Amino acid sequence: MKEDRLKIALIGCGGIAQEHWKGIQRIATRVDVTVVVDTNLESLNGMAAATNAEPFSEIGLALERGDFDAVDIMLPHDLHESAALDCFNAHKHVLLEKPMAHDLPSAERILEASKKVDTVFMIAEQAQYWPDVLKARELMNDGAIGEVISANGNFYDPVSVDSQAPPPWRYSLASSGGGVTIDGGAHWIRPLRMMMGEIDEVIGVAGHHIPRMEGESWSRMLLKFESGTVGTLICQNVAHVAAPADMFRITGTMGELQITSGRQGQLILYNNENPRGRVIMNAVEGKINSYGEEIKDFCEVVLDGKVMAATPEFSLGEMRTALALYKSIKSGSWEKVW
Repeated sequence: MKEDRLKIALIGCGGIAQEHWKGIQRIATRVDVTVVVDTNLESLNGMAAATNAEPFSEIGLALERGDFDAVDIMLPHDLHESAALDCFNAHKHVLLEKPMAHDLPSAERILEASKKVDTVFMIAEQAQYWPDVLKARELMNDGAIGEVISANGNFYDPVSVDSQAPPPWRYSLASSGGGVTIDGGAHWIRPLRMMMGEIDEVIGVAGHHIPRMEGESWSRMLLKFESGTVGTLICQNVAHVAAPADMFRITGTMGELQITSGRQGQLILYNNENPRGRVIMNAVEGKINSYGEEIKDFCEVVLDGKVMAATPEFSLGEMRTALALYKSIKSGSWEKVW
């Protein structure tokens, strides 16, 4: 008999776990959080109180004693492999926050291990569910802007700099595997891949302006897509007031699509029929709900046998793009993504 609900353990109770919990409450309503895990007792107890789940300070204890069928792993990147492999060995379904790991060999070991079990393995990338990106791709397919020429993406990530506090784990190269590009920048690389097709090669530069951050705090990338089109991507940590910028701009031979940032978060079509721009949708709420949509997708794959929106193999693309950028910075040349 098919199960109608999914018991899940939240492994890691930091900031992203708060967003996942909101998404479960709003959207992924067939999911029951029965276990929470974190070594930080304050975070653990706070999440246990919010979810009414059983708390564990160690993954091993949770796997031994907890009542759950699936896990949502939200840990520093260098801890992904050990956590995922422990959960595979315990025959749990695994939803793993992006990037898959802190380096490519670790990611490949995770993928290899996932293929030896009969449980579901999926990478959590909420940008896969952004409604404005999905609608933009539909408009492009319908010829709304003619033949597609290029795409521009801008990722600006506000950070607070407190010289008295310990640096976040993301500031450590050993933990994160990189800087702003491999981390938050992934949420912009995925939509570019969704709208423009696979990335073939990249070239770029990067630098450091955030104190104590070992990885890059800004990067600029040129991208060549397999389709022959081109793109640019700006990734930038900002510790100051920043001017508004497009999230994405797609240019074709007959018009443009613009995805704006900020409170309105609009998808706007410009072409001969709409020279002043026609607002296609406001997508702020859809982006907020995207955490819930990714968990709902995972739940439906597990419970209903649905085909997931993006395979783990596909989800390596963001990580490989960032790693190609890092390689390009050293070589000064174009570097292949795959």
